[in-house]
Amino acid sequence: MGETLEGAIRSALRSVRDPASGRDVVEAGMIEGLTVRDGMAQLALQVPRERARDSEPLRAAAERAVAGVKGVISATVVLTAHRTAPPQPAPEAPKPQRGAGPMLLPEVGAIIAVASGKGGVGKSTTAVNLAVALASQGLKVGLLDADIYGPSLPQMLGTRERPRAEGQQIIPLQRWGLKAMSIGFLVEQETPMVWRGPMVMGALEQLMGQVAWGSLDVMVVDMPPGTGDAQLTMSQRVPLAGAVIVSTPQDVALIDARRGVRMFEKVGVPVLGLIENMSFYCCPNCGHRAELFGHGGARAEAERLGVEFLGELPLKLAIRELADAGTPIVAARPETEEAQAYQRIATRLREKLAERAGGGAGPKIVVE
Repeated sequence: MGETLEGAIRSALRSVRDPASGRDVVEAGMIEGLTVRDGMAQLALQVPRERARDSEPLRAAAERAVAGVKGVISATVVLTAHRTAPPQPAPEAPKPQRGAGPMLLPEVGAIIAVASGKGGVGKSTTAVNLAVALASQGLKVGLLDADIYGPSLPQMLGTRERPRAEGQQIIPLQRWGLKAMSIGFLVEQETPMVWRGPMVMGALEQLMGQVAWGSLDVMVVDMPPGTGDAQLTMSQRVPLAGAVIVSTPQDVALIDARRGVRMFEKVGVPVLGLIENMSFYCCPNCGHRAELFGHGGARAEAERLGVEFLGELPLKLAIRELADAGTPIVAARPETEEAQAYQRIATRLREKLAERAGGGAGPKIVVE
């Protein structure tokens, strides 16, 4: 059935003509990465880089053609561009181009990016627990997994459920009081996303623009590590209220956290603060505390950079075990000290967002 549907999609795409060459997009070799699963079709439309900005009508026509194929319940077509001339030197600091198109997620009161300069510091665990904490405080919260290459929300939320589609909109999954969406809900667990940067950016935009998020007080975005395409896309296409940087106390992690802070500053996104994760280890048997990765490094770095230190989180076995089991500790054991640490940070984030709203900028969130 998958091959038959794929063939029908390719046949439908032959009705879409590239105005530059006069050939249909299949004949012109513009179709890349076509995948079909459970009625959800995804593909990339490859165009020359200099035509990328003007190719939105062609992309939309291809998406309509795919959506019209019997058996397709959701169609996603993204643009990817290739170079036809030697690359020009990159600008020193990319700036947000907020006038390039309509801003996405207009019904979301505040969008918070949870980021890190490097992987392996517990950023996703922190993002999920902060989102659950905010929801437990009475807010309508969305959780977006912006890591296209390494999505982790299906594991951390404990579900492999497939989202359903209504027309051209994908309905986000509901779990632990959150509305959640991840590319991991749409593909098999071990499927690698072998995509170029423009395809990743297009997919990320569609996870924001083609998902029926509805009205939300806060959206927490679990960013991929580093300072690349996803970070630029988020800063350009959504009105980020701010970024939270997660780091361990190690010097090597703090160097990358410093880069993350400077990157968000360059693109005009305020840094709400730093969190020190794995700040200390507590033995589950005797309660002995050991500072395996050092301690206090993120606090000192926040002071040096002039940003707020939001708090420290312990390295505890229960946090890891519950995350692997798809049960955030804030939901499973809200009475524990580690869950309360997430709650304190979530409360401080609400206060900072309310302060921004009171100053005439940012979302209108009331702290109870």
